[in-house]
Amino acid sequence: MTIARFFRGTTLKRRLTHLAIVVLPDEASAFQAYRLLHYHGISPENLAIVGEGYSSPERVGLMAPLHIAFQKARSFGVTAACSGIILSLVASLVLMPGWNTALVVLITGVLSGSCAAILGGLFGFLGEGSTASIYRHHLNHGRYLLLIEGPEKLVHSGQEVLGNYSATSLY
Repeated sequence: MTIARFFRGTTLKRRLTHLAIVVLPDEASAFQAYRLLHYHGISPENLAIVGEGYSSPERVGLMAPLHIAFQKARSFGVTAACSGIILSLVASLVLMPGWNTALVVLITGVLSGSCAAILGGLFGFLGEGSTASIYRHHLNHGRYLLLIEGPEKLVHSGQEVLGNYSATSLY
């Protein structure tokens, strides 16, 4: 079961499932909230507890922020390098036919790929990586995550159940 799909960089695709993440202070309140959701008809297939003694962050797809940044940097860099090579090849053949085409293409590809890799790393680290970092921070401090995944209606009903349940009894 892949609950935290949006941590894997699929936020641009239209998701068929929705995700809600609830941060809980300890194991007892996480398990109590899990049982409450199960009691209200939410299947265990749509629930996951992440924390010590339960699912690991990697198992549900919560990648490390640096891993996300490197993945984004690599994908942006390769895409931009290929685009830069193609565009510079076309430009040097059409606009500058007398120039050394191979050198222009090589330099443009390296420069565009390097700049895009830096931008991709920043986007990965400051975008999805910062979200993953927040949840990993909670886990590192002994808190637990309760993940609810499924159709929009199911996720909203799970949020309502936990919202109607007294927050003081969860903590």
